[in-house]
Amino acid sequence: MRKIYIPLNITAFASIVSILLTPALAHHSDAGYDEKNILSIQGTVVRYVWRNPHVTTYIEVEQENGETVEWAIETGSTPIMSRSGWTPDMLKPGDAVSVRAHPDRNPDRKMAMMISTETPDGKLWIQDESDYEGSDIASSIAGIWKGRTSTLGPFMEKLVATPLTDAGAQAKASYNYVTDSPIAECISPPTPRILTATAVYLTDIEILDDRVNIRNEFFDNERIVYTDGRDHPENGERTVQGHSIGHWEGDTLVVDTRLFADNRAPYSDGVPSGAQKHTIERFSLVEEGKRLEIDVFLEDPEYFAESFSATLQWDFTPKLKMYRYNCDPELSATGQFSG
Repeated sequence: MRKIYIPLNITAFASIVSILLTPALAHHSDAGYDEKNILSIQGTVVRYVWRNPHVTTYIEVEQENGETVEWAIETGSTPIMSRSGWTPDMLKPGDAVSVRAHPDRNPDRKMAMMISTETPDGKLWIQDESDYEGSDIASSIAGIWKGRTSTLGPFMEKLVATPLTDAGAQAKASYNYVTDSPIAECISPPTPRILTATAVYLTDIEILDDRVNIRNEFFDNERIVYTDGRDHPENGERTVQGHSIGHWEGDTLVVDTRLFADNRAPYSDGVPSGAQKHTIERFSLVEEGKRLEIDVFLEDPEYFAESFSATLQWDFTPKLKMYRYNCDPELSATGQFSG
C-alpha cells in the first residue's frame, strides 16, 4: 500500500480550508489563480527554488502530442513551508512528482498554485496554515505570537467592507495586482494589514525601557513604538510603517501611528492610503495569557468615508521558530503571490 504523509490533523485541515475560502485572507492573488478549478499534473522536477516570496517548483510535463512543457508550481514562502515540514533540499532535478493545483486564470501562463505535492517516496506534502493549539501562558505581551484565523477573517471582511470615498472607490476599481501591488516590489504592508499576516507569519514583540519592537516574518517587517513620552514630529518623514508612539494603561499597550507614506494597496484590495491615515491599536492579554487581543481603530478620510474599528487575536507560540524572509524582488515581480 502506498504511504501518504499528511502533516496535519482533521482540525488543522478544516482550518486550512477556511483560510482558502476567505478572500480577505487569501495569500495568493485572487485575480491570478482560478481557485474553482483543480489540475492534476504529473511530471519531472527541473528545478526547485527555495526563495521568497514563494517557494517554486518547476516541472517538465509531457503532453499528449509528445512535446514537453514547463510548469511553475508556486507555494507559500520559506517560513510557511518550513513549518509545514518542507526543506530546501526536499526536491531535486529528476524527481517524479504528482501535483494538484489551481491553474493560472490566463491559460497561456503555465503557472499554478499548489494544493498538494506527492513525492517519489509516496508522501503527500501540503502547505500547513493551521492555527496553533498550545497551553503556554504569557506574563506580558512580549514573546512570539501567531494570528488566530477565526478572528482574522472577520476582521479583514469588515475592513474591505468599509464605505469608501469616490477617490477610494475609483482607485479600487482600477487596481491591478500585477502592476500596482507594492508587495510585488518586496514592500511590506503597514498596519493593520500586517496584523492579519499573522495567519501564517509569526510576530515577535520585545519590550524595552523606551520602546517596544514589533517584528513580523512577512517581508521582515519591523515597527518601533516609542514609549519614552515623545510626540509625533511636526512635518516628520512619512514612511511605510508610519511613526508610532505608545503608552501603557496597566498591562495594555496603546499605540498611536501617523505619518504613513502614500501606499497604493496597503489593505490587499487596491484601496490606497494617504497622508491623513491614522491608527490606534490596543494590545492586551486575554484568555489568561494564552492570547493577545488587538483592538484597532483606523481613519483615512481621503479614501475611507467612515472610520474603521475591529478586534483580532493572536495565539502565544513561544515554541515556534521565527524565520527571516529575505524577499527576492525578481521572484516577487514574476509571480502571482501576495503573501
